[in-house]
Amino acid sequence: MARRPASSQAGRPYDHEHDPYGDAYADPYGRDPYGGDPYSGDPYGGDPYAGRRRRRRWPRVLAVLLALLLVTVVGGYFYLDSRLNRESVLEDYAGRVADTPGTNWLIVGSDSREGLTREQKRQFATGDAQGRRTDSMMLLHYGDGGTTLVSLPRDSYVEIPGRGRNKLNAAFAFGGPKLLVRTVEQATGVHIDHYAEIGFGGFVGVVDAIGGVEMCIKEPMRDRKAGLNLQAGCQTLDGGKALGYVRTRASARADLDRVERQRQFFGALMKKSASPEVLLNPFRSIPLALNATSNFVVDDGDHLHDLVRMMWAMRGVTGGDGVTTTVPIGGSGSAAGVGAYITWHRTKAAQLFDALKQDRPVPSDAISN
Repeated sequence: MARRPASSQAGRPYDHEHDPYGDAYADPYGRDPYGGDPYSGDPYGGDPYAGRRRRRRWPRVLAVLLALLLVTVVGGYFYLDSRLNRESVLEDYAGRVADTPGTNWLIVGSDSREGLTREQKRQFATGDAQGRRTDSMMLLHYGDGGTTLVSLPRDSYVEIPGRGRNKLNAAFAFGGPKLLVRTVEQATGVHIDHYAEIGFGGFVGVVDAIGGVEMCIKEPMRDRKAGLNLQAGCQTLDGGKALGYVRTRASARADLDRVERQRQFFGALMKKSASPEVLLNPFRSIPLALNATSNFVVDDGDHLHDLVRMMWAMRGVTGGDGVTTTVPIGGSGSAAGVGAYITWHRTKAAQLFDALKQDRPVPSDAISN
């Protein structure tokens, strides 16, 4: 039998690599003593399935992320929906106008001071009156016949159920939103499907949440009663200035000029609110969502998706995809206990509301500023 080298017998480490005799029983296919794997294709002994396992993990990670996103979106929707202030407004009554084609909103701006601090009341010249009264009223219709936004002047002389003839805003003072909706339905023949109301404080909060709204002012506007002092030219109105802008009646046509400004401003407000500049910016979109949902009063049957649809319709109509108008005016007058009022043009107003009732385009003859 062959003998090992002397150095091996002397107790020194045996060097397999330089063993001239080799190991007759060694496995010629065994692993490299330095960790290499002859079958893996990886001389450093890596896991041949690691890349495949990493590729298989991505679908799982993506699925988890999508599930979390879905939970966040759905949870956020229901949270915001729960913040809406709901009130039983759209109730049936004897002789109510039957449902008409398309969708109709009654949008009301009230003079509620809720949410305003004492300093803000002084700054915005709102006074300290309690309760809420209508400061603006608009009828929004959308459907197959297009989108139409109609201002209803608060001094309109109409029949108020159970109260005789009076100014339109008196209906709200007499019986709140319910009586106002009933009065509008009977005066126009249009069935109201949704109701939305926002007060002074909510209006200021929404405007400030999106960083103000740009408006182009044709001439200087000053009105101490509305806390307004604006120079001519294009400028961004913050919440306080915007409130004065939509409230003031200090112009040649008083309330008729005011309702036109209200339509213009609300349209610009909705357009910016639905813009990528706001929706994709969490520092704008989140405050907007929180302010809007906590300050809107809606009917019991209205939900967040209804408000979003309304906002989108308002954005479209003010962007040229529809009609904006005031109820055609026929004349003016005054009465004891009522004061000065305006009346609707019977023929043109009838044309306007008949078109809305039948979900048809509004005739050009019935469109006015």
